Parts: sequence; structure tokens; C-alpha cells
Amino acid sequence: MDCSLIRTLINRYCAGEENWVDSRTIYVGHREPPPGTEAYIPQRYPDNRIVSSKYTFWNFIPKNLFEQFRRIANFYFLIIFLVQLIIDTPTSPVTSGLPLFFVITVTAIKQGYEDWLRHKADNAMNQCPVHFIQHGKLVRKQSRKLRVGDIVMVKENETFPCDLIFLSSSRGDGTCHITTASLDGESSHKTHYAVQDTKGFHTEEDVDRLHATIECEQPQPDLYKFVGRINVYNDLNDPVVRPLGSENLLLRGATLKNTEKIFGVAIYTGMETKMALNYQSKSQKRSAVEKSMNVFLVVYLCILISKALINTVLKYVWQSEPFRDEPWYNQKTDSERQRNLFLKAFTDFLAFMVLFNYIIPVSMYVTVEMQKFFGSYFITWDEEMFDEETGEGPLVNTSDLNEELGQVEYIFTDKTGTLTENNMEFKECCIEGHVYVPHVICNGQVLPDSSGIDMIDSSPGVSGKDREELFFRALCLCHTIQVKDDDNVDGTRKSPDSGKSCVYISSSPDEVALVEGIQRLGFTYLRLKDNYMEILNRDNDIERFELLEILSFDSVRRRMSVIVKSATGEIYLFCKGADSSIFPRVIEGKVDQIQSRVEHNAVEGLRTLCVAYKRLIQEEYEGVCKLLQAAKLALQDREKKLAEAYEQIEKNLILLGATAVEDRLQEKAADTIEALQKAGIKVWVLTGDKMETAAATCYACKLFRSNTQLLELTTKKIEEQSLHDVLFELSKTVLRHCGSLPRDSSGLSTDMQDYGLIIDGASLSLIMKPREDGSSGNYRELFLEICRNCSAVLCCRMAPLQKAQIVKLIKLSKEHPITLAVGDGANDVSMILEAHVGIGVIGKEGRQAARNSDYAIPKFKHLKKMLLVHGHFYYIRISELVQYFFYKNVCFIFPQFLYQFFCGFSQQTLYDTAYLTLYNISFTSLPILLYSLMEQHVSIDMLKKDPTLYRDIAKNALLRWRVFIYWTFLGVFDALVFFFGAYFIFENTTVTSNGQVFGNWTFGTLVFTVMVFTVTLKLALDTHYWTWINHFVIWGSLLFYIVFSLLWGGIIWPFLSYQRMYYVFIQMLSSGPAWLAIILLITVSLLPDVLKKVLCRQLWPTATERTQTTSRQCQDHVSEFTPLASLQSPGYRSNELTSPLATRSSPRSKKVMLTFWNSKECSVLSPIFGISNNHWSSGSRHYLHGCNLETPV
Repeated sequence: MDCSLIRTLINRYCAGEENWVDSRTIYVGHREPPPGTEAYIPQRYPDNRIVSSKYTFWNFIPKNLFEQFRRIANFYFLIIFLVQLIIDTPTSPVTSGLPLFFVITVTAIKQGYEDWLRHKADNAMNQCPVHFIQHGKLVRKQSRKLRVGDIVMVKENETFPCDLIFLSSSRGDGTCHITTASLDGESSHKTHYAVQDTKGFHTEEDVDRLHATIECEQPQPDLYKFVGRINVYNDLNDPVVRPLGSENLLLRGATLKNTEKIFGVAIYTGMETKMALNYQSKSQKRSAVEKSMNVFLVVYLCILISKALINTVLKYVWQSEPFRDEPWYNQKTDSERQRNLFLKAFTDFLAFMVLFNYIIPVSMYVTVEMQKFFGSYFITWDEEMFDEETGEGPLVNTSDLNEELGQVEYIFTDKTGTLTENNMEFKECCIEGHVYVPHVICNGQVLPDSSGIDMIDSSPGVSGKDREELFFRALCLCHTIQVKDDDNVDGTRKSPDSGKSCVYISSSPDEVALVEGIQRLGFTYLRLKDNYMEILNRDNDIERFELLEILSFDSVRRRMSVIVKSATGEIYLFCKGADSSIFPRVIEGKVDQIQSRVEHNAVEGLRTLCVAYKRLIQEEYEGVCKLLQAAKLALQDREKKLAEAYEQIEKNLILLGATAVEDRLQEKAADTIEALQKAGIKVWVLTGDKMETAAATCYACKLFRSNTQLLELTTKKIEEQSLHDVLFELSKTVLRHCGSLPRDSSGLSTDMQDYGLIIDGASLSLIMKPREDGSSGNYRELFLEICRNCSAVLCCRMAPLQKAQIVKLIKLSKEHPITLAVGDGANDVSMILEAHVGIGVIGKEGRQAARNSDYAIPKFKHLKKMLLVHGHFYYIRISELVQYFFYKNVCFIFPQFLYQFFCGFSQQTLYDTAYLTLYNISFTSLPILLYSLMEQHVSIDMLKKDPTLYRDIAKNALLRWRVFIYWTFLGVFDALVFFFGAYFIFENTTVTSNGQVFGNWTFGTLVFTVMVFTVTLKLALDTHYWTWINHFVIWGSLLFYIVFSLLWGGIIWPFLSYQRMYYVFIQMLSSGPAWLAIILLITVSLLPDVLKKVLCRQLWPTATERTQTTSRQCQDHVSEFTPLASLQSPGYRSNELTSPLATRSSPRSKKVMLTFWNSKECSVLSPIFGISNNHWSSGSRHYLHGCNLETPV
């Protein structure tokens, strides 16, 4: 044993195999290998326990507190609270501690509840019973007790408890069917294959006698990649070595289907399974609003420090005169006189910091979180975004990016399955220049019995017939389709009728379309049984081909091949793939005719594939086997070695023909792209399809228009002249034209000439590749400059990684635009994760895109409403929320700053402790929260019909420095009015009817009362969309403040040691001048903002304000008192309503309204939350000038 260990170590570290540390060895059934074969090195692996929770009972409080205090605002308030506890400060620690405690507690409860649910799910999974083999018998134990090396039995419809290598099944051919819906959302059945040497073990005793070791890679999260090999020991002979790939791996979370039972050996358990490794959260994305919010917070922190510093300096300047520092009625003690001056100054600075700390709005973070969380439900509740065909609605995977939907500048979209339906239909095939169509249309009638017609000239000759049948056989054999099990499949012979009723299952819709299309032309694929593929030919005879090898499809090669052996012993290699990957490998065949037809079909927007073949003699096949076997057994760089082997095998082919498949455009895809371009958003299409097919789709969906001049940056162009010359030529063309013409913000020229750029993957690689001198920036900048001046860009022949590179290139350009990526397949995940906002389309290519995205939608058309309506509203609401919070806190604290000039900088507080604590928690929090959830400054219909309104909020328009400074100065102005207005009004008249003089608490309460009313009414003035909830919350907040003040100052509370507010509020309200001051100061405070809005709306109106004005004019024309009869009469006309755009009802209108929508009379319910209206048409139709006019009844 020692010698074996030494030999193994020497082999691994001295023989150039040091990379073996990246693999693991598993002993099947925990049986040691035979002596002298390999050293037995037991290894420790984790058990099968799954842990998705973040906390335990013991670490919840410290870990949660640590995470919460990592937020700068929470940490800041904690420091302020500790300062209040340590030193003598003017305000009670409760004023900072209570809001902080409230925020921390609410967040901790939410996170604790979510983690408790995760614990419950983990326990249910870990205690699930599992059957495994022990000493030849079946034993049952909990899932968490499974270990690597255990042999497990799984029955039909059970879920695999860990990652297993498939050893054998109850099916004779050693296959099993599984679904991976819980892993990637794909509900289609996938076929997996047992190890060749173990598939005959059908009983527990047989499996328990298995003597084998497995060498495989260490755990990694890629669901579709696995590299390993198995050594099966038979008696004393050398072990049989077999390669293991993803087709032999059964993943935890997948479900066994249509198979009675299987046996497998556990190789990855617990948190090392691929499913658990995919639990890792995606990188955190932060919205532009959140970044602006943090910058504003830093600015206000600087203002706070400046205020505290100014007051500290002025305090010591004011106290420089002795009688001020030590008046006769407040003599200092000896210890106070001897205290260090700098320590006193620092203590005073901290005290001022505590006094002014409320300028930092801690409750803003809680309100923003609640707004995002509750606001995200408006997307999921939207009935217009529900797709009845699929039964799917929109999904929100993260609510942190809601407002980012209103800031998108670039959209990167996939083509297949996103712009198109991914519903493939076989249209035609071309065999040596002859075109075959499955269903021929003659005089408008479909001839279903036609097995195919030569559409070009006379039928081919005898040799042509052989090629034709060889082409059909190639398509029937070159695929990975599975036939769904039914009672007829197991029969010895398949009739033509039953053959046509086959249900084909494949992960690729193209393959199913091709096999079904060829079935209509006379050749039917029946099944794969015992490694033999059976097809039914035109003569109703079954042909059997032995499947020798499958050269799998991948996105780099863009082709797949099979090697089969006919009943006569002839060996064929059939290959199908993209024309760009087939034509260079062809040495014979009618290339020109077929290439011409392929290009014709591509221009028509059809997806094309080419088919080729070659015959192999036995010696050639044996060489191919050795080449493939060597590559398949490699543990290191297996994919690279397989690619090299495929490259050598798939050459010197004979071209047979080509196919054309149609993928129809999705409903309203063109309208959606047109609306997005009008909104100022640039749309790029990134696809793996060939250029002609993609360009035809772009014309169909209005990305390119009839007047668009296409510029090509393709491999063909670069072959003719260098990349440098092509880029500079394109740059001159675009910039010369753009320099002489005005362009709007969407990049669309106001002249009739537009440019569209087409680039392929190979050219992009050259642009991104660093030059020999190490500088790649020049080409990238030039490429970006060309793209910026094109109305649309099409990137074809793109690999998944290149899609992400394009998104990253635009994202990191000097303008730093907000990007959005939308796709439906696994190949789109990389760009979805790279973009600022990722949207997955719930399509037919599985749910990987939807799982990895921030949002998911059923169809591409729903993107229009998601951005132009929901995104617009989200941004408007949260930007107002952020600015309003800073504004109301400036109003709150600046009078406190001014008050220090009148109290000798003694840190005396202007407001009572209760007011300090409840201002942000109770008095002013609910109105802005409801506003940020429900505000609609323009109607939903108007936003959909006028996409240009989206431009008003582009580039973070409502959170720019100019707007931020305006809100800050408005807060300072209002604070000056509150303080000095109250000061001057009561300077000489601060007496009540009984002659009492108002004190400092009455003065502070007056200022606070004016402030609460002003900031609440300011929000009311900004509200455009009124519902009963808004009224209840806004007026209810003011009423709550009054009731609270009356109770707080009108009752002697036993738990208070002193009550300085006793009778203060009631005394203030008993004074006539106080009432006058409140009304006057509120009016003066609100007047400048009202004047500014009126002047700006009249002199410099935005598109949104013009739309609002038009809406009001339409609404005002038909009043609540307009008789229904006059509305319904055809003679009723309005000369004032000239706008063609739809308007919505007045927010104060009744709930039942008569709606005229494109001359149809409908009854609708007024939406409370503004999600959607349900219309139903009545029998009569009447015309009203100005469509979509809603009149309250």
C-alpha cells in the first residue's frame, strides 16, 4: 500500500500531472480498489445536508445587527445615539434611539421571517427518505445522511437526492427520462444514458457487487458541463475505462419520468451539488436613484458638520466676554473652570451634531424599501401583461431596480424566441438545386396528400433520387430527438398512420420542425431502440441504422454530426449545421445552386441549415473511434480536445442540400420597437443567426426602415480591406452626414436618411482584441462613435460571451448609459446579468433567462408597458420621495439652527422631544409613502400613446443637481419663513387674552405646526392623482398631529418626570394672532413654489406638462352636469377637443364612467391603483370628437 501511495504521488507531481488536484476519486459502494491497481486514499466530503438559510438561532442577533450597521445611515445614527448616552446633550437619547430601534426592528423581523421560511424548506428537504444499497439490500434513511460513494435507488416521479452517476435502469436500453423544471424551468423530457458496462445490473445484488472507481472534476456550478471517467474492475484483468459526461449525470432537483427505477452512485452531495452551487446570489445591482441618494446624503452630512462647526465657533466667540460665559446667576464650579478647552469644544461640537442630526433622514431608507417592495406588486398585478395563451404573468425577481426601468437608454435584445415566437415551421428543402415543399398551395387550396413537389424544373433522375433519399435519411438520423412513449411504440412494426402521430421531444424546436417536415415528405423517424435508429421510408419499410457516435452540437462549431451503420454494413457520417460552418468543409456537391437558395431564403427571413455527408471505410472509422475515445477520456481540457477531434473528423464532406424553417415574428413586436425608439431608447439586436436572416427580421420588426442605409462591419468587408480602413471609412460616412444634419435625442435623424450598422462576431473579436502595441482603445472608441450615430445596430453570429461584451462595452462608455438586456434562452444569461436591468422572456427555451433576470415577462410586447408606464411611474414617484424627504428635513432642522443665534448657542432645542421623535415616523411619513405608491402625473393611456414623454425623465432628470439645489433652497426659504415669520409676528404681540406672554415652547410649537402643515400641503399640491386613500392619509395625518398635540399637552401623564408641553398647544390655539400666523405663514411658504410652477408651465412647459394641460382641457369640456342624452346623441360635437391623444378621467370623478374609446361606448370602473381598466363594448356605437373621453355620471 505504501509503495502504491508513493507511486501515485510520483505520477501526479513528477510526471507532469500536477493538475490532478482539481479532480476527485470516488469509490463506488465504498469498496477499495484491487491491490496493486491504485492507492486507496479515503477523502472527506460534506454530508447531504442542504443549508440555504443565512442565520442560526445563536448568531441571528449579532450577525443581523452587523449587517444592518454596515449601512452608513444606520451606523451614523448609532454613533449619534451613543454620543447622547455618553455626554450631556440637549436632546434625549430617545429621539435618536427610538427611530433607529424602529428601523432595525422592522428590518430584523422581515429578514428573520424570511430566514425561518428557508429553515423550514431546508428541514423538509434534508429529512426526505432515500433508498440506498447496503450489503445487497435496500435500506431507507434520511437524505441528509447520504455520503459520497453510496449507491442510491430512485423510483419513477421521485426527485434525485444528490448528484448521481447513472449506473443502470429498469429500461432494457439503459436510458432514463428526466425533467429539470426545478433547475432550469424546462419541462420537456431529457434522455440520460447509463454507463455501458453497468447498464445490465438490474437488481440490488448485482449493483452491490460492482467494483469501480470514478475520477471526476471538483464541484462547479455549470449545470450542462461534467467531465469524468469510470474504472470498472472485472476479476483480475485491467480495469475497463469509460468516459463520463453530462449525459451520464443525474442532477439533484431533477425528477425521474417514464422509468420505473434507476441505480446511481452519489458523487456530489449537500452544498457541493450543482443545484446548491447555483444558490449563490447574483452580483448586487444598484440603481441610479440609489447612487444619487447616497451622494445627496454625503452632501447633507457635510452641511450637518458645517452647521455644528459654525455653532461651536460662534458659541466661544459669543462667550469670549466674561459676563456671557459666566453670568451671576450661573456660576461655574472649580472643576468646570479647570476643564481642558479643546475637550470642551469637542464636546460642544458633538452636542451640536446631536442637535442637528435629524437633517439626515434615517426613515427615508425604510420608506424607500417599503415603496420598492409594495410597488413591485403593481407589475405582477397588471392584467394587461398576463398572457392567456401560456397562462404566465410577469415576475419580479428583485424590487431594487424598479425606478431603473424609467431610465433605460439602450436595449439589447435577442432575436429567436424574443422578437420571434420560436415556433418553428418547416417551409422547404433544397436538394441539389431542386426545391421540395411539404404542402403545396394550388389555386388557394392546400394539397395535404402531396408528398413533395419539385418547384423548379422536372423531377431529378435516378442518381438524383438516390441523393434525395439520402438527404431525407440524413435529416431522419442526424438529431437528438426522443419519441414520446405510447402503447404503439413498442410494436415490432409501425404503420404509416401511427408513424405520423409520433410525438417528438427535443430541446431544440428546429430539430422537431425538420423531422416533422421530412415526415410529410415521406420519411418518418420512429425511435431509438437498443442503440438502433429506426425510420419508415416511402415504401412503408422500416430501415434500421446502428448509432455509432454522436458529435454533439455546440454554439462555437454551429453544427452536429452522427456516425451510423446501415443494415448493409455501410458507415455514414451525416452532418448538419449553419451554412458558414458547412460550406468550408465541403469538397463536392452543387454548392452554387444550394448557396444561392440559402441566401434567397435568408433574405426572406427563414432560418437555414445545410446538410452534408461522407462515407467511411472501416479503417477510417476505427481511426475516428480512437481519436474520439482519447478525447473523451481526458480529464483536463476535454472540451478543447473534443473540438480538435471534431474538426479533424468533419471535413471532406459531400453537400446534399439545405432546409428552410420559418420562425414567425411575435405579436406587436414591431409596434413595441417603434414605441421604444420614439421614447429615445436605442434598440440593438444581438443574435447568433446569419446576417441575412437577422436583417430580414429587423426589417419586419421596423428596427430597420426602407430609408435606412445599412453599413456592414463584417468578416467579408475586413477581408477586402483592413479593419482600420473599414472603421475609418464608416466613421467618415456616418459623421459627415451627422455633422450636417440635426438629430434628436433618440439618435434618429430628422432628415430622411438613417444609418443601420451590421456587425458579426468575428469582427467584434478583432475590435475587442488588444493590438500588438497593447492599445485596443482606439478601435473601441471609433466603433462606439459609429454606433452612437446609427439609429439601430444588428450584431449577428454572436456567441453568448460576445453578447455580454457588447453590453459591457456600452455600459462602460464615457456617457455611462443605463442598459437593459432582454432574452429568453440560456445563451442570453450572460448579457442579462451584465446589463443594469435584465429581463427574461418566459419562452420555449427553458426558464434559465427568467431565473437569472431581474424581471420576467411572457412576451416581448409587454416590454412597452413595463418601461413606458411602470418604469415612468416608478421613477417619478421615487425621485419625488427622495427630494421630498431631504426638503422636509431641511424645513425641520434649519429653524433649530437659527434658534441658536437667539439662545446664546446653548444647544437649547426648539421642539419638544415627542415632536423630534415622531416628525419622521408618524406626522409626515404616510402621505409621501402613499404618494410614492399611487401617483400618476399623466394617465396610463397617455403614456402608452405618447412614448416621447419618456424622454422628460431620461438621464436621471429629476435627481440632477439643479433640481436637488432647488428643493434644498426651497426648504431653507420655508424654514426662514417659519422662524422669522413667527418671530416678527409675536415680537410685540405675544400676549394672550389674559395677558400671559408666549414662552419658548409655545414659539417652537407654532413653528412646528406651520412646518407640518406646510410640508404636507406641499405634497398635496404636487399630487395629480387623487383617490380616497390619498385624502384619508393626507388629511388624516394633519388631524392625527392635532389630536396628538391636544392629548400630549392636555393630560398629565404619570410616566413623565416633567411635562414642559402641558397646556402649551391649547394655549397657542386660544390666541387669535397664532391662528393668523399659522394661516399667513403657510400661505407665504407655499406661494413661491406655486408661482414657479405656474410660470414654468406657461413659459417653458415640458412635454409632460403640455400633455397634462391638454388632458385638463378635454376633461373640463364635459362636466359632471352634462346630460347623458346629449352625450349619446350623434349631434353632440366639441370644437375645442382637437388633441388626438386619449385622456383619462378627473381623479375626483365618480367610479362609474361612460367611456368613448375609438367610437365604442364602454362602461369602465375607475382604477384605484391605476393598473388597468376592463372594457366591455355595448351594442350601440356613437361618435365623439376626441377619442377616449371619460365623463363622470
